[in-house]
Amino acid sequence: MKFTDLDLPLVVQAGIAATGFTDCTPIQEKTLPLALSGRDVAGQAQTGTGKTAAFLIALFTRLLSQERRGDPRQPRALILAPTRELVVQIEKDAQQLGGECGFTIQAIYGGVDYMLQRNALREGADVVIGTPGRLIDYLKQKVYSLGNIEVLVIDEADRMFDMGFIADLRFILRRLPSFDKRQNLMFSATLNRRVMELAYEFMNVPEKVEVTPEQMTAERVEQVLYHVSRKEKFPLLLGLLRKEGMERTMVFVNTKREAEFLHDRLNANDFPCRVISGDVEQKKRLRILEDFKSGKLPIMIATDVASRGLHIDGVSHVINYDLPQDAEDYVHRIGRTARAGAEGKAISLADEDGAFHLEDIHDYIKEKIPVEWAEDDLFVHDYKRTKPNLKKLESHPHGDTAKKEGAPRRKRRRPPRKKGE
Repeated sequence: MKFTDLDLPLVVQAGIAATGFTDCTPIQEKTLPLALSGRDVAGQAQTGTGKTAAFLIALFTRLLSQERRGDPRQPRALILAPTRELVVQIEKDAQQLGGECGFTIQAIYGGVDYMLQRNALREGADVVIGTPGRLIDYLKQKVYSLGNIEVLVIDEADRMFDMGFIADLRFILRRLPSFDKRQNLMFSATLNRRVMELAYEFMNVPEKVEVTPEQMTAERVEQVLYHVSRKEKFPLLLGLLRKEGMERTMVFVNTKREAEFLHDRLNANDFPCRVISGDVEQKKRLRILEDFKSGKLPIMIATDVASRGLHIDGVSHVINYDLPQDAEDYVHRIGRTARAGAEGKAISLADEDGAFHLEDIHDYIKEKIPVEWAEDDLFVHDYKRTKPNLKKLESHPHGDTAKKEGAPRRKRRRPPRKKGE
């Protein structure tokens, strides 16, 4: 199906043409006819399949077909997303696709100028895109109202549950007009029981649409796995960076501690890189992402906070320095490369601990990652050594814990005293 086959307003067609889109992706082909007819949709699709364009096209078409009701300063559409990066990306896509529609689009998320966003929201916006926390903050201050919402979109619904946003999500949904007075669109990587319970509670008899690819990973990603000891991971990483000639590389690790340590070691060995993780302030995060997108920064080290919602063209390589503990995160990580028809390479290093996660990953992606054995000359041993920066580690909210980012810190139990002590 082509976009020109759909009955879309001319200004929406102009926005689609500006992006260069011509043919619908499978999720767009299945959801757009339903959404354009006014139906509620609960869609399942993996990252990078075009679901953002699907709900934006439906949203703009709906708003153009209906007269505004109520206060002209209050939002008509609300898009909820779990991460700041995803909000920024959706806003960028919305500005491009809806450039001819004349709607005011406002992104709301934490980590940036509080009063600037507050004033912009008070002045008025047609479409609000935001994370739950700051949206609730402004809502409680009565900066804006949800009483005129005509279209609701929940993106990455499963991620909302994973990140503990479900209570905040319900708080917002209960303040919207009744489900039969708005159109509801929800997208998720998985439509599991808890996601569908949310859909049936807050949506108007949603049409369930599933697009499950024959293979879980992107077709144009070349996957490679190296079995390596923990002590030899860094020498092998250096060898790979030198051999592959990686123009724009994302290196994934499981913990903030490992990210900081790897950052210091790579920079000491003349591989400029920066870290993006959950505790990096938003302005700094956006600056790092901009430098990475523009090519000023060749290597970006990331925890799983960056594995979803980032649309960066031209990522040549993804390296799993640590194999993810969640098999689904493997798919999201390597999905950062080979986007928009390009080719890419995903290299994974399995050490003594990471090897335990391989079976789950293989079961999830329904294939085995091809194994290559590193020759001796691929390991670099004459590198500059650095010590962990203890001040950086102590500044993290979880100290030097080796758990995944965001995990609560365990209390240390004092051993029982022996008699006579």
